[in-house]
Amino acid sequence: MHSVKPIGKREQTKLNNRESILNAAREVFAELGYGATTVRDIIRKTGLASGTFYNYYKSKEEVFEALMDDGMRRIRPRLKADRIRSRNFEEFIRNAFRTYFDYLASDRMTFQIIRRNPASLRVRMDTPEMIAGFEEIREYIEEDIRDGNVPPVDSEYLMAAVVGIAMEIGDRMIKRPELDAKEAADFATTLVLHGFHALPVKTDVKPK
Repeated sequence: MHSVKPIGKREQTKLNNRESILNAAREVFAELGYGATTVRDIIRKTGLASGTFYNYYKSKEEVFEALMDDGMRRIRPRLKADRIRSRNFEEFIRNAFRTYFDYLASDRMTFQIIRRNPASLRVRMDTPEMIAGFEEIREYIEEDIRDGNVPPVDSEYLMAAVVGIAMEIGDRMIKRPELDAKEAADFATTLVLHGFHALPVKTDVKPK
């Protein structure tokens, strides 16, 4: 049995510095928003020297992308677990939506970042971890198509639709006074599987 090699002091310092920068960036982006945030704001929050910051990141754009990758790294294992425990495609889609919406509702810092930076999130969807996460979802869809659980539709378009629905409904959900991840997941799942004709009708809307 191989023993785990202990991490060296230098490597531990690098990890600590990187974590310090990301934690500071989370707070600053959540407080000021992406547009108003400067590298100086992030550095000031870390307490590190500016030279140390630039050893890890060249700009606030790189830091923001690193935060997006970090978020996807947290979600991907949960989505894989959803895939394993789901008995069919409908359960997987419902569980996956619920996992994402629960993540937004429970992680207060992520909640604030997304609430303050929705436009920035939309244009930074091509980071390596994000792309890998989307590709996994497409592969799950293709598995279900091969198994006959889903009609032979365009898996890339369906993946894009699922991701887009999750992003947009999640953005609206976190702006509501009361966050209801289950309601959001049920709505998104029904929309994907059955179209808008199957959605529950709001009873407080009067016809003209």
